[in-house]
Amino acid sequence: MEVLTAVEIEHLPVIVKFVLHSIMPTNAQEVIAELRSKLDFPVSLPRSQENKIPKAGATDCEGLVLDVVRVAVRFQRTTAEAWLRVIETLTDDSQHKPIDLLVLFILHVNHHKQVESMFKSKVRLGRLKDSLLQSVFSRHASVLRNTFPAILATAQTLLRSMEPVVSIFGARLCCLAFCSFDSYCKQEVLGALVMHVCSGSTSETDAALDALQILARDHPADLSPFAVFIKGILDYLDSLDLGQIRRVFTVLTSLTSDPHPHIQDELHIVVRKQLSSATTKYKRIGIIAALVLVKMSSSCRGTQEECSDASELDDEVFKQVTSLLDLVRSCIERTPDAAALYFDELANLIQSNNLHTRLQTWIGENALSDFQDIYVVDVGVGGQMPSEGLPLRAKLCYNIEEEDNEGSIALNLLPLLSEAQAQGANPKTQLGAKRSASLLCMMPHFRLLWLSEKSLNEGKLETIDGLLSCPLYTADYDLIEGVDLLPRADREMLCTLLFFTLNWFRELLNAFSWQQDADMRSRVLCRLHNITEVQALLETCLTATQGYVPPAAHFDSNVGETAASTSTSSASAPKAIRKGKKSKVEVHNISTDSSQSEENAAEVWTNKTQKDKDVVDKDPGPVQLSAFRAYLRELDLETFDLLRAWPMSRTLLDPSQSSHTAAEVAQLGPKELVFLLNDLTAKLDHILIAPKRNLFRKSQSERGVGFSHLRERGPQRTVEFTLSLLPTICDHLDNVHSYFLAVQEKNDGIIDGPQVNVEEFEMTATCYQLLLRVLLALFSWGGFVQPENRSLFRSALSILAGRLQPGQASQNLDHLLGPTFSYLQVFAKTLPSCSSAVMLVNILVALGERTSTPHLSCSKTAAVALGFLKQVWLAPTGQRESGTKYNKALDSLLRVYLDYCEDVFAVIEDIAEKAVPEIIHADKDSSSPSYSTLTRLTFSIFFRAMFAALQKALKGIPGEKASDSSEEQLNKILTWNVAVQNFHRLVKLVKIFDGRTFLFTTLKYGRLFVETFQKQGMPLLDLSFKKHKNEVHNLLKSLQQSTRQLHHMCGHSKVRQDTGLTQHVPQLKRSMEALLYRVKASLALNHCPEAFWLGNLKNRDLQGEEISSQVAMAENTEGASEEPFQLLDDDIREGDNASESDPPGVVSSDESCSEEF
Repeated sequence: MEVLTAVEIEHLPVIVKFVLHSIMPTNAQEVIAELRSKLDFPVSLPRSQENKIPKAGATDCEGLVLDVVRVAVRFQRTTAEAWLRVIETLTDDSQHKPIDLLVLFILHVNHHKQVESMFKSKVRLGRLKDSLLQSVFSRHASVLRNTFPAILATAQTLLRSMEPVVSIFGARLCCLAFCSFDSYCKQEVLGALVMHVCSGSTSETDAALDALQILARDHPADLSPFAVFIKGILDYLDSLDLGQIRRVFTVLTSLTSDPHPHIQDELHIVVRKQLSSATTKYKRIGIIAALVLVKMSSSCRGTQEECSDASELDDEVFKQVTSLLDLVRSCIERTPDAAALYFDELANLIQSNNLHTRLQTWIGENALSDFQDIYVVDVGVGGQMPSEGLPLRAKLCYNIEEEDNEGSIALNLLPLLSEAQAQGANPKTQLGAKRSASLLCMMPHFRLLWLSEKSLNEGKLETIDGLLSCPLYTADYDLIEGVDLLPRADREMLCTLLFFTLNWFRELLNAFSWQQDADMRSRVLCRLHNITEVQALLETCLTATQGYVPPAAHFDSNVGETAASTSTSSASAPKAIRKGKKSKVEVHNISTDSSQSEENAAEVWTNKTQKDKDVVDKDPGPVQLSAFRAYLRELDLETFDLLRAWPMSRTLLDPSQSSHTAAEVAQLGPKELVFLLNDLTAKLDHILIAPKRNLFRKSQSERGVGFSHLRERGPQRTVEFTLSLLPTICDHLDNVHSYFLAVQEKNDGIIDGPQVNVEEFEMTATCYQLLLRVLLALFSWGGFVQPENRSLFRSALSILAGRLQPGQASQNLDHLLGPTFSYLQVFAKTLPSCSSAVMLVNILVALGERTSTPHLSCSKTAAVALGFLKQVWLAPTGQRESGTKYNKALDSLLRVYLDYCEDVFAVIEDIAEKAVPEIIHADKDSSSPSYSTLTRLTFSIFFRAMFAALQKALKGIPGEKASDSSEEQLNKILTWNVAVQNFHRLVKLVKIFDGRTFLFTTLKYGRLFVETFQKQGMPLLDLSFKKHKNEVHNLLKSLQQSTRQLHHMCGHSKVRQDTGLTQHVPQLKRSMEALLYRVKASLALNHCPEAFWLGNLKNRDLQGEEISSQVAMAENTEGASEEPFQLLDDDIREGDNASESDPPGVVSSDESCSEEF
């Protein structure tokens, strides 16, 4: 190998070919590892020749060397597998070299599954940097061209991944291939991306669109000649959601300049065609496309001062844009849900700060003028509102102002809803010149209003702050006390009013939560308190109104898609909405709400109504509002600034402070904290944690409903905002921790004592778990492994470490990890439930995985998990936790402990030999003193987890090497001996715990253990047999006892005729038969085949009793042994000098033996 650094350039391919063809199976991995270290392009060239060899010559040398490697890995399986193992063992990103990627693309031809799996694993762990990828494509493009099919196939596989980190890497691979190769390759890459966009898979489409947007942004000149391919996506818009359609039109509009100006004309044709359609779905597509054209035509590309100059926007462009907006408005005025989408999309354009100030001013003058006329009314004398002709008793509700209501304004909900239902009941009603005033558009219209005011008034909302405090003219919610007695129509109207009320309050939070004025923030917190009240009322109404479908709240998805309705339009001058009397302006609006489809109604209630609809007496149970998230307006991330407003109400920590003053109402109580944290965790789980692949595409698309604003922000900006909230999250954690410490002091150190207020305890425990979920979602983000995001991870650790040791910001990650773990371990003393304990342990696991030295955190994580396993978990009622949720949490704790403990074999032995005997003769409620969570009811969880951990530990035992010394071989044999003994301990427990679960687990993992021993253990025994005969003999003897018991389980499963068990029997017997002959081959290899003696094994049950069907057969085989095989000690000791008089092996064709083998 030393010759490679000094050989002439023209001789390098010959030397490499000689080395690769000289590889033996026993030293393949070692030779490939050394060859890889010497063969690093372009460093592998001799230093004396680097300046003498032209670039073309170096490239030719690289191509010849890679051709040699290609031939070797294609026809020599050992060489290919050695390359894969060497690259797989690289654990640090700095260890990877360009040669690794080049060889992986070569290996893809015959080992595509292994190569693609390795790419996913290394990208997921952050071991393949973007800088390495960029270097390979920029410096080795000519040799990579020969592997283009492999590059494209790998990129397509990565694009299909559900994990954002992996799919982003696949998009990056496509972009580099597009920019580095010739036009043929560009066309193939673009064709593949278009195919993925039209695949129908949400994650796959998003990843492909990411790649197209990168190319359109960074390389528009290279992408422009292939615009016709991208335009073909327009034929498949039906398979895309509105967010994806927006991105498609964004890519197309970026290619409308020369040399393809005709594309813009075609896009305008598409817009007019879609807007003129009578189908709401196509109107939505037209709205999206039209507003994308508006954005591209009038976007602000200069500085803020330049954009503020009204003359900067060309008059002709301004006229085209305003004409297009007028066209959209005229086409959607009779379709409320399409109008609502128009308002939402226009609001998003204003929020993005991409529109010129002149256009924003025009929007404020023409599109926002009628909100006050439609939805706001004056309060009558004495604060009363007329209620004649309304289906429900009306009342002014949720007024924040303390003065008299007379002369103030109110939101007109109930009359508008009543009028809309009247119009819907009489479809022949002529609307005349009045335009539809649907409540469906109220929240989108208000969002456009406040965003426009914020943009034009430098963030001030003084002109509309009256809407924050004004009451709502709605039904008297005292009717909900007797909601079961109301007619079905009245119950549905109550539910509809409550949904509109709740969504109005949520939009108010979006508008005013970021205001810094103390009075304004106090009123915002009052609205937050109102939200929790309305949610409780709404759950009561929904429980009494089974089958009800709410009005739509999100209009950029197909969930809750509504039918079309009729309306007309007009415009008036905008007015300021302030506290006080409303101006007398002519009202131009009447509306009918869109009705929901029956298919969506059945969908929403699938998991909320009784399964058997024929059973009338069955109670469906209370309805949880979380199931209706798709019908609630999305909260912006800025809303969670309310977490910083005030700490959690101190009445929990000091019950004496239970006043009802205005200051107390304005505090952030536990219910309000739970509401905010529930929404925050849902957002972080959606944007940061990769979802599991779902075969049902409809479920995949519905998962994104209610997160459109969050997706526009992206994961990185979401993490940055969450880091700004992290100190506040820690403050709330400390408050909740103090509460449980106080509870422990009052109950003599017991967190679940008899004096605990159950309702208060459960609410605070929910806050605790949600706060931990925020930390878990944050640190589970896969983007932290990317180099550009390492600073964000360091900032997060600095915040947590600084809670105990201030001034930790300048330290590296490894130094910050210790204080961070110490801070989080403090909460282990006060966790109220096993589920919360799992959250904390998973946070520690995620932190350890994100560092460069994860082994440093293993012992701390294992210690915390062990403490939880030895803790008695009690419910607030004083009883032990139980149920499916508890069992799942306990299984997670146990698996983490077994994965991170120092010696898993010792732990399994301790549980099997010490803890399990403590519960054998105890009752079902008694627990083991060693592990308080171990009872007879939970032992099946321990049993399954120990088997899984044992099987996982076998893969970590080093394999055999010809270069191993005698001592190293002995250590490996002893390790296998300990593993086999633990396996035998677990198998023996089935005699005592003979339930179906234990049999199923043993049959499943027994086969895996036998197969792993055959693949990894037997090659070691082949090499070590002559030097360590006694150790090998004892190991096989121990394994023989376990396989005998496995055979008894197979017979027992057949007697019970349990198909769930018997399906594992054939594979297990096949594995044991293969092991039998593998042992025989090993003895023959070491020249002592006479030591192997084969006989019959009778079928017995778990207790060793012979199965009755085998008794008669046994009488005919009296001389047969009861062992499947037997190793004669003398023959093993003598080896190939065994005496010829030793009894020969007995091979029988008896049925019982053939079933075993």
